[in-house]
Amino acid sequence: MIGEPTPAEYRIGIGTDIHRLVPDRRLMLGGVYIPYPAGLLGHSDGDVALHAVTDAVLGAAGLGDIGTLFPDTDAQWKNADSKEFIYAVRELLEKKGWEVVNVDLTIHTEAPKLGPLKGQIRRCIAGLLGIDFSATNVKAKTNEGLGDIGAGDAMAATAIALLRKKPRRTL
Repeated sequence: MIGEPTPAEYRIGIGTDIHRLVPDRRLMLGGVYIPYPAGLLGHSDGDVALHAVTDAVLGAAGLGDIGTLFPDTDAQWKNADSKEFIYAVRELLEKKGWEVVNVDLTIHTEAPKLGPLKGQIRRCIAGLLGIDFSATNVKAKTNEGLGDIGAGDAMAATAIALLRKKPRRTL
């Protein structure tokens, strides 16, 4: 019917990332600086949380992955703030007519304990994506002493994002 919006289209994407912890590097998680004696090794700032969110959103929109859009072979991204990845992806989403509905993020780490910091990380991610605080969720899990994460040598993150195609009115 003329003037009716097109039916909504939804897509889900998943993203994951892992980085080794190294001394004398700032620890960034979800765009938030975390005081800690080690940080995440990476071409950019190594923010596993934002990298996982970036990949989840890109995957849902069918726009590739973080390594393709922001390759570690490109000097432009050396020590980059991972917030820049989210800003660039938001711009791509806008051009393609997508909007983020919600994001669910799990950060896997033995230490530091993230309980008191989850609200800050959640708020930062919501702001970066331009969505309501209630449309984000952040969980922190340990690896119960198993593997590199359990030994405190690495951190990982997994994110799921739901996107909605912005409705367009037909003539």
